[in-house]
Amino acid sequence: MLLLGIETSCDDTATAVVRDGRDVLSSVVTNQDEFHAKYGGIVPEIASRRHVALLSAAVEDALERAGTTLEEIDGIAVTAGPGLIGSLVVGVAGAKALAFASNKPLYAVNHLHGHVFAPFLDRPESPPYPFLALLVSGGHSQLVAVDSPLRMRVLGRTHDDAAGEAYDKTARLLGLPYPGGPELDRLARTGNPKAYAFPRYRPAGDALDFSFSGLKTSVRYFLESQAGREAAPADVAASFQAAVVDALMTQLQSAFERARYNAVVVSGGVAANSALASAVTAWSKRDSVSAFIPPPKYCTDNAAMIAAAAFYQRDATRADPLSMTADANLPFVLTVRASHT
Repeated sequence: MLLLGIETSCDDTATAVVRDGRDVLSSVVTNQDEFHAKYGGIVPEIASRRHVALLSAAVEDALERAGTTLEEIDGIAVTAGPGLIGSLVVGVAGAKALAFASNKPLYAVNHLHGHVFAPFLDRPESPPYPFLALLVSGGHSQLVAVDSPLRMRVLGRTHDDAAGEAYDKTARLLGLPYPGGPELDRLARTGNPKAYAFPRYRPAGDALDFSFSGLKTSVRYFLESQAGREAAPADVAASFQAAVVDALMTQLQSAFERARYNAVVVSGGVAANSALASAVTAWSKRDSVSAFIPPPKYCTDNAAMIAAAAFYQRDATRADPLSMTADANLPFVLTVRASHT
């Protein structure tokens, strides 16, 4: 089954061709960093306009790199939400037009479900069900029990900032260039993670939620203090990163110990973070946990994971090209749609 994937939930215009939910024949990702850098963050209107300018060429590029044509494609998968509504509308409108004009099936995919299936791409071994997924990105941080492709339960989520958002905001406090998350990770590698004891959020009772707003605020107050003004930026970055990774790992390990999971999946943009990847790898080796982390190109937003999700969820994501709409707040729970012929 050959699927064309389209992903425009934020500021990356991404397309891909994937066979059988696993073999990536092409993956095209065009970022907009240079257009948003001077603002220090993503400007929604600019993002949607860039998607309009790039999407058609990105689709053609993905098909050409895969050595196939739209006529040979078996279906079109697109991110329906959640995300920036203007960006989503561009991708959804393009996918609907392609599906209608070519009479191909259309699949409306939840962006976060795409991250769940990212570890299935380009590898012979897939995470065995049931598995525990930690989804960490600029917009989301949550723990999900994945019992099957169609049954997923959110166990915990962030109360405020997502981990990636905290990274970007802290990077800005340190004067690092945009996008800040990867820059902070690089700086932290040269610093001392034990230099400063920034707070770790601990939820009440046995909750598995996250919170990173207090950590970000703590870093800001520290940098405004005399000690902070004299501190080495690399040490501040490393100490902040240690606090984030510690909070994520504490909840991940706690959730894993409460149920019988066959594996752990860590996905989303922050999964490409070197410290988090090292912590997960060390834990998996120490406790014999089967851990799956996608390569960095599939951690960040991409269309291959959207095509993979559509393949594994099939009819549950089937949509009508004439009535499908984008939803900026699309709930994580899968809504089973009626099949269309």
